[in-house]
Amino acid sequence: MKPEAAYDELRKFYVDTAYYHSLGALAGWDQRTYIPRKGHQHRAHQLATLAQLLHQRRTDPRIGDWLEAVEGADFLSDPAAPEAVNVREWRRVYERSRRVPEDLAVALARAQSEGESAWEELRRLNDWEGFKPYLKRLISLTREYAEAVGYETEIYDALLEDYEPGERAARLREMFAVLGRETKALLEAIMNSPQQPPSGVLERDYPIEAQARVVREIVGHIGYDLEAGRIDPTTHPFELSVGPGDVRITTRYYPDYLGAALFGGIHEAGHAMYEQGLPAEHWGTPMGEAAGMGVHESQSRLWENAVGRSLGFWRYFYPLLQENFSALADVPLTDFHRAVNAVRPSLIRVEADELTYNLHIMIRFELELALISGELDVADLPGAWNEKYRQYLGIEPPDYKTGVMQDVHWAAGSFGYFPTYSLGNVYAAELYRAARAELGNLEESFARGEFAPLLAWLRENIHLHGRRYLPRELVTRAGGKEPEAETLVAYLKQRFGILYGV
Repeated sequence: MKPEAAYDELRKFYVDTAYYHSLGALAGWDQRTYIPRKGHQHRAHQLATLAQLLHQRRTDPRIGDWLEAVEGADFLSDPAAPEAVNVREWRRVYERSRRVPEDLAVALARAQSEGESAWEELRRLNDWEGFKPYLKRLISLTREYAEAVGYETEIYDALLEDYEPGERAARLREMFAVLGRETKALLEAIMNSPQQPPSGVLERDYPIEAQARVVREIVGHIGYDLEAGRIDPTTHPFELSVGPGDVRITTRYYPDYLGAALFGGIHEAGHAMYEQGLPAEHWGTPMGEAAGMGVHESQSRLWENAVGRSLGFWRYFYPLLQENFSALADVPLTDFHRAVNAVRPSLIRVEADELTYNLHIMIRFELELALISGELDVADLPGAWNEKYRQYLGIEPPDYKTGVMQDVHWAAGSFGYFPTYSLGNVYAAELYRAARAELGNLEESFARGEFAPLLAWLRENIHLHGRRYLPRELVTRAGGKEPEAETLVAYLKQRFGILYGV
């Protein structure tokens, strides 16, 4: 077979496979939003069957034949060309997939679906003992998976590769060493500062209907295409891409707390704008996929924090909030801005302030390493969780649902995902620094309601490249230098130094 024909076969095969993935994504969205309670068992079987089909396609021996026929062809000589990128990534995924036995892939998919469904109910009931068997099985299967795909240094690296290609646990330890030390020092200075923000501003009467209206208005204005997406309520906020023209987000609403819906919505819109910005002509191939979850998180964290918590952002949007919420009628803009940037050690990761957020991720990263390596038993996880919260944040959860059971990631078998949140913060700091250097005073643009220049910059420098480069290389090219924790530390010191006078 000629190389050109082999490439055409590969592309068609993977695009067809992507349609199956998109059907699975739609089933996953439904499972997390509107599925009837009694439908979860059937959904687990549906997803397991789909996982079997997808595994068979990912390991189809014809892929190896097509790759052998195309590799080395002249039209792949430029490693940055879409065809070369696709072939490189198809080879990487094929080699990893064929190492995983089909029965393991199916068992893991079923355990992930069952674990997530059980978690939603058992978390509400604060039932750790009921959830523990699901988690034990997921960890056991995840270890089997990691051993099957292989690794060079430590088992956790095999899991990282699925979320952030090229990343390694050793490098993450170095990043967290810097972030942990600097965050704790800055947190102590802030806690001792006399310039504390007003309390209770976000904990007032905020009707859910008005929250939904406001969130929709804000995310649409900053660039989320609502004609190609939708917003729904859920237990744990997420973004999900079904395909071109259908990128969905969710958030959660509390009638007495505004921050969850507001910043959860902006965060997920950041993810969605990345997906909407990927080149649609390459959908179904690596060139139409996100570079990695760290890059994905850089987009959500940049919009949520660097943009969404800036004074310029609220100079434009605060009148909208005051029109919709009588609870803010007597709150000056400066007080509201300080309130949304308040730093307080807290239990819930998704509601954590911008500074302490990385401490939440450090805790999960360290616990994941111990769980996957076998150093920590599931039965001892709640105690280890509570001890790390005392150590890093000086607080302790009163129950399981605000402690070890608060996140969906472990229930869904997403081990290796958590550190990408902090990687995203590091990447976001580099990207925002570079964007400001090129575009000028972004906060003044925000104050005029102009968000298109920043989105266009991200489109050009991040979104349109798909998987052309490994995540760190992509951010290095966009930011002009290797991403490092020190850039994030400098950004945090500047922002909170002004707010708290430290």
